[in-house]
This record gives sequence, structure tokens and C-alpha cells, in this order.
Amino acid sequence: MHIIHLGKYYFPAVGGMESLIRSQAHAQAESGHKVEVVVINHLTPSGADVLGKSLGITQTSTENDGAVLVHRASRFGNIAKCDFTMSLRDSIRMIAKRKPDVWHLHTPNATMVLCLQGLLNQCKPLVVTHHSDIINQRVLRPAYNWAERRVYNRASLILSDSPNYIEGSRQLHPFLNKVDVLPIGIDVADYEKPSAEVLDWERRFRIEFGAPLWLCVGRLASYKALEVAIQALVNVPGKLAVIGVGPCEAQWKQLAVQLGVAERIQWLGRCSEPQLRGAYRAATALWFPSNARNEGFGIVQVESMASGCPVINTDIQHSGVSWVSQHERTGLTVPVNNAAALATAACRLLDEQGLRQKLSDAGKKRASCNFDQDSLNKQCIEFYEKAINISVNRQPTASGPIHPLSND
Repeated sequence: MHIIHLGKYYFPAVGGMESLIRSQAHAQAESGHKVEVVVINHLTPSGADVLGKSLGITQTSTENDGAVLVHRASRFGNIAKCDFTMSLRDSIRMIAKRKPDVWHLHTPNATMVLCLQGLLNQCKPLVVTHHSDIINQRVLRPAYNWAERRVYNRASLILSDSPNYIEGSRQLHPFLNKVDVLPIGIDVADYEKPSAEVLDWERRFRIEFGAPLWLCVGRLASYKALEVAIQALVNVPGKLAVIGVGPCEAQWKQLAVQLGVAERIQWLGRCSEPQLRGAYRAATALWFPSNARNEGFGIVQVESMASGCPVINTDIQHSGVSWVSQHERTGLTVPVNNAAALATAACRLLDEQGLRQKLSDAGKKRASCNFDQDSLNKQCIEFYEKAINISVNRQPTASGPIHPLSND
């Protein structure tokens, strides 16, 4: 099968969607499929990262990432999280001439959706993975909503990362007859059998930071609500390690100074994969205080659970966050924007004998049973085959989902 993934950016860009597309593309390529990815180039010729910046010119390029062929379209600016590009449409048209078997669009993705809505006759069958709604977009919302409706209307199938997200998504409600669930997966075996390098990083973190060690992982953007974690640290012993970079880093560092906890926070920035996995293994728990539906799933929760690190997450209404790691089963869930509740949950892991180990064991089991990449990749290929059949026979999508929506 010839598969085309349409994303925002690609490795070495850091982000949940970027990680998912790369891992999914590699898994499919390893299964014998021909896989290509189309994204915007976020690096200038000198190697400067212009991701999210209003200025910065990049060039069109094509390269191999292992068995995956990656097409990066040039851009010359960005406004309201939408990259301006002259080459993306031409790149897609050239690929369409080779008549791929299926196109897989990942959203929210303003640049790709606005471009794709004019190429729908060439890009079919189309499968869309709707990772989250557009939450804070005012400038381009009317144009994006119009284009998104056109694209979703022509899609054969629309996939959501979790059943919880479907229930609260206004953007998905008009298309419920073609919506199904496909969670994000990881290669669980890599976490169950860590490399010597991962174990070495675990040892280093334990020696350098001691215990308890709390961990936050992700782009330092406003909806990640790291200010809640910093406020909670005031009433919790130990240190907090923060992995990630982003626009809110400076203000959160200033808050840490104001609250007197700056010396107990380690800002680690970008980390290698072995470093990240070592941090999961060394941490007492992952703190995941996101406060908006921009956070639709949280793949770092799955990585943490697979590493045996319990998760303290938030109860974001109609988000998949609290479905991924479930309260009192694989972690603890607290109300959004509630530093006191986060602190109380963290202290429970320290004070209640056996609680952390129980959550750790259950988390590893849930990651293996529900979020293993091999199993989910097989489901994804089944969805592709269904989409191809729908396109060939020009039949409407089924009235119900293939896989039942459940909380398991």
C-alpha cells in the first residue's frame, strides 16, 4: 500500500503530532508499505528553527528518514499559526500523479487544510485524524472552518484519538457517521526493555536530582499550564524536572523565582530520546497539568505509563487526557488549574504505602494492552482498507464505528 501522511512539521521538530506521524510512518514502512510524509520545512538553510515565528524563509527539500520519504515544503512566514507557502500545493500535485492508495491528513493543521481543500479530487481516498479542535484561533477561524468542513465532508473516514474527545467536539458532530477511534500508540517493547544508555540516564538523574523527582514533559505553551505545577511545588518536597522548550519558558522561570522554588526546578530543554526515557524511569510521577482541550490526548502519558511512572493529570472536560491515564487506576486525576489538588495528589504518592507501585504496575499493563503501536498500526491499515473500499464503491460511510467507544 502507498500511504501519504499530511502533517504540520516533521522530526527534528518536537511535538505530539510530529512524534506520532514519525512513529506511525516508520511502523507502516517496516510492515512493507511505501510511506511518504508531506510537511512544512521549519529549518532555514543555516539550520535555524523558525517554528512558530512570523519571519523566516525555508527551502523545499526531500530526504529519506530511513524507509520514509519526507517532503518539506518551503515557507516564507507565519501568521496566526498558519505558514505561508508557495510550494506545498505543487508538492502535493506531483505526489498525486503517482496515485497513492490513501492520503492521511493530521489536524488541526491550518496550512495543510487550506491548501488541501482545493485538491480534494486529487487526494483520495482521504482519512483524517482529528487530534484536537481549533481552540484559540481568531484570525483565520472563518476561513479555516469553511475549508475544514469541505475537507471533512469529502473524507472517507475521520479518526479521533479517544472516545471522550468525540463527545465534546463541535467540529466532529456534523460527521459522526464517519467518525471512529484510533488511539496514539508507541513501541511499548522499547520501554519494557530499556537500552543500556537509557538505564545510564536513569542512574544519572537519580544521583543528580534525588527523590522525590517530579517530571513535566512537553512544549512550553500556555495550555500546558506549567504555572500550576510550579505553584504546587511550593507545597511538595523534591525537585521538578522540565523537559521541553516554548514561548512561555521565560515567564514560568520568573514565576519560579517569585515563588521561591527556582532552585528546585531543573529546566532541561530539548532532550534526546534516551534522556527522556531515563527521566521517566527516574521520576516519582509525571505531572501533566494541561488546562484546555488543545490537549486532546497526551502521548507523554503513554510513554510515562510504559516506563512505570504514574501520571497525575487533569480532568479536562471532553478531552482524552483523563481517558489515557485513568484516576486511581494508572494515576491520579485532579481538577484543572488547581495547584492545591495537584500537590495533594503528589503527596499521596509519597505517603500512601503501596499506592505508587500499584499505579505503576497498572500503567504498564494499560500501555501494553491499549496503546501498543503494532496492534494500533494493524487497526490503522484496516481503516485505510475501509476508506479505499468506500472510495472505490462510492458508498457512504457506515452508520456506526468499527470499534465500540468504551472507557477501557
